[in-house]
Amino acid sequence: MGLIAVVMAVVASLLVPAAAGQAQAQVRGSADRQARAQELRDPNDLRELRKEAERSAKELEEATKALENRRSTIAASEKELKTKLTALQELERRLTVMRQPVSQMVELLYEQPIAAGGVLPFMAEGADEGTLRALSDATQMVAVRQQAVEQTSALYKETERLAAEAQELRAGNLLAEAQLAAEVDTLRQRSDKIVKSLTAALVKLGIKIDKVGRAALGCDPLRAATAGDFPNGLIPKGMLCPLQQKGFSLRADATIAFVSLNEAYRKRFGKPICVTDAYRSLAAQQSIYYRRPGFAAVPGRSNHGLGLAVDLCGGVERSGSSEFVWMERNSKKYGWFHPSWAYSSPFEPWHWEYDPKMDSLL
Repeated sequence: MGLIAVVMAVVASLLVPAAAGQAQAQVRGSADRQARAQELRDPNDLRELRKEAERSAKELEEATKALENRRSTIAASEKELKTKLTALQELERRLTVMRQPVSQMVELLYEQPIAAGGVLPFMAEGADEGTLRALSDATQMVAVRQQAVEQTSALYKETERLAAEAQELRAGNLLAEAQLAAEVDTLRQRSDKIVKSLTAALVKLGIKIDKVGRAALGCDPLRAATAGDFPNGLIPKGMLCPLQQKGFSLRADATIAFVSLNEAYRKRFGKPICVTDAYRSLAAQQSIYYRRPGFAAVPGRSNHGLGLAVDLCGGVERSGSSEFVWMERNSKKYGWFHPSWAYSSPFEPWHWEYDPKMDSLL
C-alpha cells in the first residue's frame, strides 16, 4: 500500500467517527436547548405558533446558507488537499528515483570480486592507473550515496509534513460538514413540527382539510410569501388556506390572523364573524366589476385577488354598529384594518384588509 493510501485509510478510520461523534453531541445539546426554550415559551395561540414557525424557518434558512458557504470553503480546502496529495505522489516518485543509485552501488560492491580487479588492489602497493581510477569511482559512488541518503531523509520529512497537513484538512472538512448538516436537519425537523402543530390547531378550530391535506399545505405560513409570486386573482387553490366560514379562503398568514380575530369576535358577540367574500379569482373580479361598477376594483388590482381582503356582514357592514366599532378597536391587534378609502371613496364599511407588516410588528 502506498503512502497516500495509508494517509487516506488513517483519515477514514480515525477521523470520520470522531467528527460524527462530536457533531451528534453538539446537535443533542442544541436540541435540548431548543426544547427548554420551547417549554418556557409554550406558544398556545395561532399567532404565536405562526411567529414561531417563521422564526424557525428563518433559522433554517440561515443555517442552510451557512452550510452552503461552508461547503464552498470545503471545496477550496479540498482543492488544497488535492494539491498536497499530488505533492505526496511526486515525492514518492522522487524517492523511488533516488533509491536506484544507492541500490545499484550496493549491488556493485557485492558483485565486485574480492581478488583481481576487485577491492584488494586498492590496498596493494604499486596500484596502476586503472586501479586508481576504480578507487576514484568508488569514492565518487560513496559520495553520491551519502548525498542520496541526505536528500532521501529530507524528502521523508517533507512527506510526513504534507501527510499531517492533508490529514488535518480532511478532519476539519469532515467535522464541519457533519456539524452543519446535522444542525440543518434538526432545524428542519423543528420547523416541520411547529407547522404541524399550527395545522392541528387550525383543524381544531374548524378549518377543513381534504383527505390528502391540500388545505393543510395551503395553511403553512411559510408558503404565504410564495402565494405573492402569482398574479392577482391567479393564486392556485392549493396555495390558499380556507377560513372557518365554509367556501372562503385567504393567503395562509391572513387566514391564521383572521381565525384569531374570529375567535376574539366570537367571545364578544357569541357568534363567528359573518363573511360574504374573501379571495376572488380574476374571473370573479371581472364578474363583480361589470355587475357593480364603482363598487369593485379594476380586475387584477383588487386585494381580494391577493388573498388579503374580506367583505363582512352580520352587523360589521353597518358603520357605527357595535360590531363595526368593535372591529375598529380590535382588528389591528390581529393585523386587520379598515382602509381609509373605504370610509368614503367608495363607502364600504364591510371591506377589511390584512397587512402582513402590521401583523409582524404585533
